[in-house]
Amino acid sequence: MILISGEGSNMAAIVRSARQERWAERFGARVTAVISNKAEAGGLVFAQAEGIATAVVSHKAFATRELFDTALAEAIDAHAPALVVLAGFMRILTPGFVARYAGRLLNIHPSLLPAFPGLHTHQRAIDAGCKVAGVTVHQVTAELDHGPILDQAVVPVLADDTAAALAARILTQEHLLYPRAIGGWLAAQARAAEPAFSPS
Repeated sequence: MILISGEGSNMAAIVRSARQERWAERFGARVTAVISNKAEAGGLVFAQAEGIATAVVSHKAFATRELFDTALAEAIDAHAPALVVLAGFMRILTPGFVARYAGRLLNIHPSLLPAFPGLHTHQRAIDAGCKVAGVTVHQVTAELDHGPILDQAVVPVLADDTAAALAARILTQEHLLYPRAIGGWLAAQARAAEPAFSPS
């Protein structure tokens, strides 16, 4: 299950990797659905073309964040996913929602956490004089961008970098890192489900 708000380039990278790396055969895993909080999200078109179920739960239709998260959880639970992946989903989730999917809710953040949580990460890295920046895949907790780290990729900050140029190079790494981290999570779950060997 993948949640998006826009074009869904990370979602597309995950879908392609799932097919190329045979997640269904290796782990019994597939992308069951893509849900967006925006009906105009371009990623929905890609998902539909791939034969993936899609849905829209608009945050604008709800008076509070809690009501939106409740409706979103109902839409997610209809597919009973083992893993919920945030891929450019631009909503801050309530603690109750995060607790509901604890241990199986992943996010990607365009910095080397714990550095630069929140927004405007690329410009902040440049302004701070960082020599490297990067991207982090982490489990989601109630504290924004502070969950356990699954994987990271490092990108050099060039002397003449703009935030847009740095963001573009980091995005290339995102498309490689997120599928890799998810594949690692699935492999770990598969190993944990294997029966313990006991010699007779």
